[in-house]
Amino acid sequence: MIEHSHNTTIRVRYADTDKMGIVYNGNYLTYFEIGRTELLRSLGMPYAVLEQQGVQLPVIEAHIEYKAPAEYDDLISIKATCKMERGILLNISYEITKDNKLLTIGHTIHPFMNIISGKPIRPPQSFLEIWNGNHDNRTKEEIIE
Repeated sequence: MIEHSHNTTIRVRYADTDKMGIVYNGNYLTYFEIGRTELLRSLGMPYAVLEQQGVQLPVIEAHIEYKAPAEYDDLISIKATCKMERGILLNISYEITKDNKLLTIGHTIHPFMNIISGKPIRPPQSFLEIWNGNHDNRTKEEIIE
């Protein structure tokens, strides 16, 4: 099974924290989104390109487990790891760490969806070529054009 991973580092903003001075629990979904967006970008298929091709990736399931808190000004790492299930769903798992200490784990599941009809679709061929790495010496830019 093909799997792709990417690490992104961000600094916790003051606006992300709650009255107790720790990251508000709902903000971890935003951190997951940052990790997911940067993972797609690292593959050469930015989310904006998928949307230009008429495809969206809505979240149909999300799960979060909190292990330890993050606080204002912490430098945290978001590791997003993606695998495709049944050829139509992206299952993205996340690990958020600070100084190699595990803070949060979770996952989100995303079907490929046609923007106009709102119905599930198969992944676009351009995405599959990049995902599978079989693009015959063409650059990622040539594939997505």
